[in-house]
Amino acid sequence: MAVAELDLDPDSADSPVLSFGPALGGPPPGAGDIFALVRLRGRPAATVLGHVRADEDPAEVLTAAFRARKGPHGPPAPEVPAPMEPALTEAIPEAPSEPGARRPATAPAAPPRTTVVVATRERAGQLARALDSLLAQDHPDFRVLVVDNAPVTTATRDLVESRYAGRVDYVQEPCPGLAVAHNSGVAAADGTVIAFTDDDVIADPRWLTALTTPFATDPGLGCVTGLILPARLTTSAQILLESHGGFAKGFEPRLYDPASPPADEPLFPFTAGSFGSGANMAFRAEALRAVAGFDPGTGTGTPARGGDDLYAFVRILAAGHRLRYAPEALVWHHHRETWQDLRNQAYGYGAGLTACLTALLVRRPALLPALLVKLPRGLAHARAITAHRPDRAGEQAPGTHGARAHPWPRDLSRLERRGMLYGPLGYLRARVRVRRQARGGALGAARIRRRAGGERS
Repeated sequence: MAVAELDLDPDSADSPVLSFGPALGGPPPGAGDIFALVRLRGRPAATVLGHVRADEDPAEVLTAAFRARKGPHGPPAPEVPAPMEPALTEAIPEAPSEPGARRPATAPAAPPRTTVVVATRERAGQLARALDSLLAQDHPDFRVLVVDNAPVTTATRDLVESRYAGRVDYVQEPCPGLAVAHNSGVAAADGTVIAFTDDDVIADPRWLTALTTPFATDPGLGCVTGLILPARLTTSAQILLESHGGFAKGFEPRLYDPASPPADEPLFPFTAGSFGSGANMAFRAEALRAVAGFDPGTGTGTPARGGDDLYAFVRILAAGHRLRYAPEALVWHHHRETWQDLRNQAYGYGAGLTACLTALLVRRPALLPALLVKLPRGLAHARAITAHRPDRAGEQAPGTHGARAHPWPRDLSRLERRGMLYGPLGYLRARVRVRRQARGGALGAARIRRRAGGERS
């Protein structure tokens, strides 16, 4: 299945197609099934699936699919782009004017100085692809920092120091674990904002600007997450993952404010998976350091198997900061290709969720009463998101993001639930390992605590 981008002019009935082509770095789409991101004058608006015959124009087929799309899970896609949110603009000062004169124009706020942290381990080939996309960003003031996590070869260092010398910075973190690696990046970062992405993504050229600009005008904003779409859908495992929801959180911007919890999120803030994903997130540096960064007992590469991003989202919200989801901040993610990869991912999702909740209670016991109140609904939610869904004839995939109406095999459902049962034990095992490692040398979190002024691990 090909992956493409289609940009439309919603005001034009005769020639609505502004551009059409493959997703970043992908092969040109042709006949066959095509999964397309639809933009409205550049803004991500929806995804559509179309089947193109050899004698058809792919752009016309996908445009028709977009126009016809109503879907059983929501209204039709918007016909016009959403206006720029007030939080993303600031007034241009001007001299006093005569009564009745036009109001001052607005201009986008300048994005703040940012460090982009990319943690990696022995994947130099994928890393190069990601770094090329990061160095092509239109953000005016940023640096890229690679954290080489528990390397067994010099491949990553050699890549950075040869191909990207003077353009990308390098830090080595000997202790394994994604959260530990991210904490090393936090300790070495400078600037107002610290952004994180993975070594298996390709970032849209406007990704970093869209992800960091909201911090410029909202001093209460602690975190921004963005849209993640599949870069390839070449195997059945990749298609099934995207059908299950993938990493995308939809196309509507959202603001999560702990002072005004969302009515449609009864488990807020413990359903952290709905806020975003670790491959596309940014934090106000001061706020992240104040909560001592990521819990080193969570994350890929530890017995906890995941949960480091979820932990950080909840900690930021629990500290009183707002979190914004910005779908204009887009990265293309290379999903794992094999069934065994998907099985490992399903188990890791379950384990990471409950490991995150365990970490929150260990590190912040004051959250226990709120969690207990929400526990019955939480169990029902966990059962729903991991439920087996049988295959149905004629079902198209991938499906509407978040709809959870497409097939999900019984064995993957069981793996997710087993992971949930294992997560607390995995976190405790990881915590023991972290303490042993801390005796032998400073972990990234320890460096953050010294800089932030002292939260215990």
